[in-house]
Amino acid sequence: MMLVREYLQLTKPRVVALLVFCAVIGMFLAVPGIPPWRALVLGTLGIWLASGSAAAFNHLIDERIDKLMARTARRPLATGKLNARQVLVFATVLGVVSMVVLAAWVNVLTALLTFAGLIGYALVYTAYLKRATPQNIVIGGLAGAIPPVLGWTAVTGQLHPFPLQLCLIIFVWTPPHFWALAIFRREDYARAQIPMLPVTHGVRYTRWQILLYTILLALVSLLPSITGHSGLIYFGGALVLGAGFLYYAIRLMNPPDEYFAMRVFKYSVIYLMALFAFLLADHWLLPFRPW
Repeated sequence: MMLVREYLQLTKPRVVALLVFCAVIGMFLAVPGIPPWRALVLGTLGIWLASGSAAAFNHLIDERIDKLMARTARRPLATGKLNARQVLVFATVLGVVSMVVLAAWVNVLTALLTFAGLIGYALVYTAYLKRATPQNIVIGGLAGAIPPVLGWTAVTGQLHPFPLQLCLIIFVWTPPHFWALAIFRREDYARAQIPMLPVTHGVRYTRWQILLYTILLALVSLLPSITGHSGLIYFGGALVLGAGFLYYAIRLMNPPDEYFAMRVFKYSVIYLMALFAFLLADHWLLPFRPW
């Protein structure tokens, strides 16, 4: 039972749950009512397995730095509860099974896009960008922004501008979300020699970047309504949530305490989940739009 818990930890359950949540919302937005069971069940399973695989590869590649950071020092590979071979086999098996499930029982387009996201996070971001540039999370954020597109293609088998807008929203959301955490954990990143923005450019500069990206996010989040892909329910929700995020970003410029950056980080998670929940509520409560 202990070993099962360690393997489950490799998949970063909370992070993956947010990704899969966004993918499932993408599935429901693609059709009126309930998506076909094959796409909903097997698509969700395949996307979850691929996300878990990418997370496990992240553990494997980051073994050295995980041992140096307080936030990650208790991970299974860092503590020695699992070894590198076990993690490699586990990550590979999850990745292969995810591709088989998606290609054989969902559609090839979703399998290819999911594979691209896996490679983008596990190799491009974790193995290269994370150590190469303080803009790592901006450039690498595209891999984490793709779930709504995967959900949509799992149901429809084709790309569409609407899920691409949702991908853009997550892409712009990622920097203020992650940089807030990086401010709080900047000593960890400095110790591990990871060039996160607060380490290379300082906390004040990072706070300004968070504020600028939050303003951009508040504007980008209105695109679904501006382009006619969602209605007043989502528009109102996006305005309220965006105002909340702006409050936190402005308050972060002169925070009441050191922990406030973590409050911004936690709000950003609530923000994204609530934003997508408003999308679904708008979709179900207002007439379906045959885009």
